[in-house]
Order: sequence, then C-alpha cells, then structure tokens
Amino acid sequence: MTVVDAPAQALPRTYLAWLSGFTVGRLGDATLAFALAWAAAGHGATTAALVLVSGGLPRVVLLVVGGAVADRVGARRLLVAGEAALVALAGVLAVALTSVGTPAWLLLGASAALGTVTALCLPASGSMPRRLVPDDQLSRALALRQGANQVVLLAAAPLGGLLVGGAGLPAVAWGAAGTSGVALCVLVAVREPPGPAGPGGPAPRLGLLDGIRVAVRTPGLRAALLVTGAGAALILPVASLLVPLLGRASGWGPGPTGAVAGAVGVGALCAALLAARRPRAGFGAGTLPLAAGLTASAAGVLVLAVAPVLGGPGAAVVGGLVLGFGNGAFAARLAPAVLGSAPRTHLARVQAVVGLAQLVPVLVSTAALGALAESTSPGWALGATAVGLVGSAAWARRTVTA
Repeated sequence: MTVVDAPAQALPRTYLAWLSGFTVGRLGDATLAFALAWAAAGHGATTAALVLVSGGLPRVVLLVVGGAVADRVGARRLLVAGEAALVALAGVLAVALTSVGTPAWLLLGASAALGTVTALCLPASGSMPRRLVPDDQLSRALALRQGANQVVLLAAAPLGGLLVGGAGLPAVAWGAAGTSGVALCVLVAVREPPGPAGPGGPAPRLGLLDGIRVAVRTPGLRAALLVTGAGAALILPVASLLVPLLGRASGWGPGPTGAVAGAVGVGALCAALLAARRPRAGFGAGTLPLAAGLTASAAGVLVLAVAPVLGGPGAAVVGGLVLGFGNGAFAARLAPAVLGSAPRTHLARVQAVVGLAQLVPVLVSTAALGALAESTSPGWALGATAVGLVGSAAWARRTVTA
C-alpha cells in the first residue's frame, strides 16, 4: 500500500473527550503505582520486586480474557466497570493505609488487585481509538494517544515522589480514586458513533483464542506483531534495566541516571507529537519508516554504550533522546497498521495479542540482558542490543507489508 501524507483534520470530540479522561485516570494509576513501589522499597529489595511482579503478572494471565470479554460485551461497558472498580479499590486502599500503615501484605495485595483490573481493561482501552475515529484518522489518533502516554510516564514518578513526601501515601490513593472517577464520568458520557467509526457488533461467542487465530490468518498482521515483539524486546529493557545498571557502573548517581531515562521519554514524546501533526492516510506501516525508526533506536543505544567514554551523563542524555525518538517513530508507524488490520469484531482480542507479543519477549530479553550485563558489563549488553536492533531493522524492511 502506498502511504501518503493527508491534510490534517480535527479529530472527533468524542475521541478527544475519551482520551482526556483516560489520560487523567492513567496518571492517577501510574502515580499510585510509583508510590506503592516506593513504600515497598522500605521493606527491602525482595519485597519491592515482589510488589512489581504482583502488579505485572496478571497481564500475562488476563490479557486474552480481557480482550475476549471486551469484544463480547462491549469495550466501553468493560471500561466503565473497570474504572468503577479502580475507584472502589483506591478508596479502600486509602482507608487501609490510614488505618494500618504500609505492611508488606497490604502493598502486595493492592498491587495485585490494581494490576488485575488494569490487565482486564487494557485490550478494551487499546481498541477504543478505532471505535471512536474514522479509519482515515486512526494514525493521528494513535499518535496523540502515544504522546499522552508518554506525558503520563514522564509525570508520574516526579508527581508521586512529591505527593508521597508532602501528603503521604493515603493522599496518593485518594487522588487515584479521584482521577479514576473523572475517567468514569467521561466514559459514562461518551458514546460510540454510528457508521464506519462505530462498533461492529458483539462477537457471537467468547472465543478466548480467536484473537490469536485472527492474528495468524490476517495478511500482514502476523509479521507486524512479530516486528512489534522484536522491537519491544530490544528497546523496552534499555531504560528500565540497562540505563540504571550503566549509571551505577559509571558512578553517575541517581539524578543524572534518572535524567538519561527521562530523555528516552522526551524523545518518544517528540516523535509522537510530530506524527500527530503530520497524519497519514491508510494503515500501511511502510517498511522504510519502520526500519528507520529501529535504526535510529540502535544509534541511540550505541551512544549509550559508549557514553562513559564520550562524556558521561551528557552524552548518555543525547543517546536517550535519539533512542526515544526512534522508538516513538517506530511505534507511531506500526500501531495503526496493527490496529487497522484487525477485524472490528476482534479489536480488543487483537489488542490482547499485541500486549502478549510485547510482554512475553520483554520478560525473556530482560532476564537475558541482565545476565549479559552481569557477566560482562552494561556497555556490552547495550552493544548487543544495538546489533539486535540493526538486525531487526533489516528484517522489518524485508518482512512487513508496506
């Protein structure tokens, strides 16, 4: 498919309203997650790791279930129920924190409960852009959502630290209940439009594995999902694992190391905003732009690998910006191709497969890169990541249908 730039058109108000409410709700969730992790760190590294795992593990188990339920009963209905549950959970957590403090069992239970609700709702929220906007505006809508997600990621940790230090963990939980309440009110007011952008009708049966079958059988979708998994496996562990290891090994300290990780988010945000300002017609990812995004990511990772020699944290910040921009450009091209190729009866189930295609490879690559960094050095692990990204770029250039 030939990809051309299209004149910018205003996105539907329904979508903008949903995105605003969704972003507010997720900012509250992310701030609470940081606060829980901070409190868990006070119990030791093992407890902190268990809290993180208890929040992320439900995604592996429940993504497929959430996708099937959303396509069966309706994505909006599931999201309304999910936001209501988050309001209740955050409120109960705030009361419990005020009463008993921050014992490990409470932090573990809260993280698991919040992670369960989020996992069930993730495929539904991922499918909403195609339900709320016409197909010719999907690329721009997804780029705008990507930018909103990056704002949440950039703001959550500083905001969480400020609130925990100034008001306490119960106040953070009450704030999360309030932001989820805002998202709930917006969802109650939002209606899916009729016609091409509207719903395609519920699936005739639950079909837990139908999303996988559709992904395998839909032309171009299987290759796009494979590229998605490869990109996630190589890019996502850099900021979360390899940058902190590099900072510690280089003696940069938490402040400069955090600035490097933040630069990755800033670069991704810039790429998302650029994509939102220059919408494209059609769903085709374009093999050259995909390869260019992965190659730029590889260049940024390579700069990170040699940053201790080039100039320390300053050079690493530049590498983080390049990595983030390449990752953002890659995602802005690939996301519309994946969601746009999915049948309307299986939107949430395909989004569940997308989540699994990212999550499972990341779990494997994180363990492998951590072991490589421990046996050699973080620089060598980053170098191996850069080589892998170059190979993925060449593979994407040959595999994904334009």
